[in-house]
Amino acid sequence: MSSLVKDAKLEAAEPLVGNSQDEHHEHHEHHATGIKRWLYTTNHKDIGSLYLWFSFMMFLIGGAMAMVIRAELFQPGLQLIEPHFFNQMTTVHGLIMVFGAVMPAFTGLANWMIPLMIGAPDMALPRMNNWSFWILPFAFAMLLGSLFMEGGGPAFGWTFYAPLSTTFSGDSTAVFVFSVHIMGISSIMGAINVIVTIVNLRAPGMTWMKLPLFVWTWLITAFLLIAVMPVLAGAVTMILTDKFFGTSFFDAAGGGDPVMFQHIFWFFGHPEVYIMILPAFGIISAIVPAFSRKRLFGYASMVYATASIAGLSFVVWAHHMFTTGMPVAAELFFMYCTMLISVPTGVKVFNWVATMWRGSISFEAPMLFALAFIVLFTIGGLSGLMLAITPVDFQYHDTYFVVAHFHYVLVTGAIFSIMAGAYYWLPKWTGHMYSESLAKWHFWCSLISVNVLFFPMHFLGLAGMPRRIPDYALQFADINKVVSIGGFAFGLSQLIFLVLVIKCIRGGQQAQAKVWDGAEGLEWTVPSPAPLHTFETPPTVK
Repeated sequence: MSSLVKDAKLEAAEPLVGNSQDEHHEHHEHHATGIKRWLYTTNHKDIGSLYLWFSFMMFLIGGAMAMVIRAELFQPGLQLIEPHFFNQMTTVHGLIMVFGAVMPAFTGLANWMIPLMIGAPDMALPRMNNWSFWILPFAFAMLLGSLFMEGGGPAFGWTFYAPLSTTFSGDSTAVFVFSVHIMGISSIMGAINVIVTIVNLRAPGMTWMKLPLFVWTWLITAFLLIAVMPVLAGAVTMILTDKFFGTSFFDAAGGGDPVMFQHIFWFFGHPEVYIMILPAFGIISAIVPAFSRKRLFGYASMVYATASIAGLSFVVWAHHMFTTGMPVAAELFFMYCTMLISVPTGVKVFNWVATMWRGSISFEAPMLFALAFIVLFTIGGLSGLMLAITPVDFQYHDTYFVVAHFHYVLVTGAIFSIMAGAYYWLPKWTGHMYSESLAKWHFWCSLISVNVLFFPMHFLGLAGMPRRIPDYALQFADINKVVSIGGFAFGLSQLIFLVLVIKCIRGGQQAQAKVWDGAEGLEWTVPSPAPLHTFETPPTVK
């Protein structure tokens, strides 16, 4: 009965357009300042900002490692570094970009935007929210610190296949395993927080089919995280016991099976790919309607497509393993399931294009990155469809074609969408408009260089250049030189973004509450910058 009364009170509440100055001032009086503010904060906006800055820092560190890789591959022969250090760079680059750059960036966007989008005062579990962030810097400090240990850091690829990882001579394996565990714990805590917040703290009147698509994609992503992070934890724990405690899960001599590791890893690894792309779909689904000044075409089909992609992601893992000698029936099953995923993904691309059809489109930075995402992510999807065809995959497997494919998905997919979201919401976060001319420079430099960097890799792969090698045959030299130049240009382009964000935080034209003409949603009803505390009285969604 009391909950009914509470609901009735919520229904009667006035929509909140912004806190009064007194309220705003009062909260700031009780608020810690300096380093304590960031260490002890339980505010979703502060924690979102911490995640975003942390992920950008990791993006630059991971990018620096990619620069080391591309400098070594600029021409044939061993130029700058030892092969063992090259392997450390490829391994740690992958781990940092996946777990340190892309995932925390999406978590930061979720922390900042989900409460604003659903009319919640904060995340449901604020202390756990603080904890889930602050364990991350320690995890990555350990991972990076392992590079300075005797024998060097992990050098067995970011997929850490056994028996390579279980027989690795360095001392860093245990540190690597521990840091992966901590990253996983952080992800699971963040995912639980997202689910509880969305289920319990939606504003009155915000039914499931009124949720913004970014919220839907994150809700589905959170369930994926809870399902697969324990699988990763199991895989690395078995590596640990094989290496240090005499078990033989993956050692054929002791009755184990090295291929079993691949099954366990990819059962985590393939849903992980969708963990890194579903929130991107949500961001693009917010930006395209806003700059087309139209409602999103086919909202319900987008929700069902997202759920279908998540469901199918659990039954396609072995398409990474076509060359391991699977039975033909299994190869056919995984081939058809993989192809099936392209249907709901195609629905999304169609809906974005249909949203733009006859819209009144303007091309500010968020829309430019969103359009680049749609075109380039589709290229990544099509090369993925090529890799799904079993007999053809025998040719592509473990070549630079695969490297080109997943970088089109994760750089021009996940990272371009994060950039688009950052430009879209930056005025709401800082209260200032960013420099549109600098943003356009950032966009065009990134767009051109990223294609110079990754597109020629398709041809390297088709010509037979294997991945993860520090040296190569002379016939690959010219294309590798072009690729390396593209890599350095792309890396330097990201410094424009850093300058732009710092300038925007320091000042600029004052942003309105509703920054973009066509934008809709509760986040555009609060002032810019968003006050520290919002929606203490829940808004009513009509």
